[in-house]
Parts: sequence; structure tokens; C-alpha cells
Amino acid sequence: MSKYEIIIYWSKEDQSFIAEVPELPGCAADGATYREALSNVEVIIQEWIETAQEEGRPIPKPKGRLMFA
Repeated sequence: MSKYEIIIYWSKEDQSFIAEVPELPGCAADGATYREALSNVEVIIQEWIETAQEEGRPIPKPKGRLMFA
């Protein structure tokens, strides 16, 4: 499991749950359920990191909780 903060919310427009990773620009996934969105974004996080490594881009260290509800 990732140590990056993941924000999950319902999107009425998309009719799905959206999972975003604020520390990794453009890193997001969706799913029909909350758990599916979480599972999908974990895969996308790994792919984001692998792509960044291949392209020589910096990979931010997880900061933990970034925002308060």
C-alpha cells in the first residue's frame, strides 16, 4: 500500500468514485465503488513512479496527511 495521501470522492458527472494523489501530478483513477477506486489508484501510483524513474524525473517523498477535512 502506498504512503501517499489519496483523496477519494464521488463524481456525479462521471457517476464514479475518483481517487486523486495530490503529491503526484496527474495521478488519479476511478472506480464504480470506493474500494475499486482505491485499488485502481494503487496500480496507477506504481505506474506513475515507474514512468518517472524511466524518464529520470524526480519522485516526491510521501508527506503523509496534507489537508484537513
